[in-house]
Amino acid sequence: MGDKHVVRFEPVGIEIEVDEEQTILRAAAEQGVMLMHGCKEGQCSSCKSFVLDGDDIELDRYSTFALPDYELDEGYTLLCRAHPYEDLTIELLNYDEDMIRSGLPIQEAVAEVVANDAVTHDMRHLVLRLLEPGELKYFPGQYVDIAVPGSEATRSFSMANTSSRDGGLLEFVIKIYPGGLFSSYLDERLSAGDRLNLTGPFGVFTLRDNPDARLVFLGGGAGMAPILALLRSMAERAIDRPTTYYYGARAKRDLCFDEELRALAATLPNFRYVPALSEPADDDEWDGEVGLITDVVGRYEDDLAGADAYVCGPPPMVEAALPLLERLGVAQKRIFYDKFTTTGDAGDPKVLEAEIR
Repeated sequence: MGDKHVVRFEPVGIEIEVDEEQTILRAAAEQGVMLMHGCKEGQCSSCKSFVLDGDDIELDRYSTFALPDYELDEGYTLLCRAHPYEDLTIELLNYDEDMIRSGLPIQEAVAEVVANDAVTHDMRHLVLRLLEPGELKYFPGQYVDIAVPGSEATRSFSMANTSSRDGGLLEFVIKIYPGGLFSSYLDERLSAGDRLNLTGPFGVFTLRDNPDARLVFLGGGAGMAPILALLRSMAERAIDRPTTYYYGARAKRDLCFDEELRALAATLPNFRYVPALSEPADDDEWDGEVGLITDVVGRYEDDLAGADAYVCGPPPMVEAALPLLERLGVAQKRIFYDKFTTTGDAGDPKVLEAEIR
């Protein structure tokens, strides 16, 4: 371990100690401070912050899309990539005062594969059972890092279930990508009884307490997992806020958990599920919505002032959804999103391996 330095976060007035070998984000998480973040790979910019005092910081490789050179020169940094070599004061640009002190401890765990089932032609429902420890505490909507067997790499995947209390189970919905480091292993080699190493929980894509606000969920692809966890949690807790879930898929074969989502209306009477197909096949016999999911939201909604919006899925969908939701009246600070970034060489945004949690 290296020397430790004090990092103070403003305007919240929280101080932590960070070892030089740690990133600031990781040290905060280990000390129960839940800072805003997404990919942890220097690609999504969710943890971008401004250095008020101190400048001896070393950054791991990152994408200049997340932190352009001119912003680095102005004093911005990425907490998920930053190693401090002196005491620092950092201004948090994106934070949630209700959540920042509510972090759960990060744990290392070993889990056994229970099931690895196809739910669409290119998505798997992976179910793991925790062995050591037998339970992992997390908030619905969070994710864990899974170590890729045979490598030093990890990949991040959101849990689709609400807790591991029931038999130590964790559920994931994972998209298969050709050449994906973990998804290829999942597709070709992983089977019941195999063991995986996990670390977590991470993430801030969790349901905020705002009982009078309408909820709008917007998802696509494997973005199904954390939103499904939030909806299941709402059903368990009898949270009956007016809620609409817009889910975009290419064709009917790309829809999953359709029956469960439609059945949720019986538990959540103010819930509406609106799936849409952007390219329905000729034999889909589809009588639902057609088009990009953001276009469908635009057709259904004309005023979302006062609503909370949760967006999860591939970067192009998230990038299209954010300005749309603001135009419809959702306050920027009430839009919560989880952008499933690709992974690969974070130092070169042109070199990307298609792998999505």
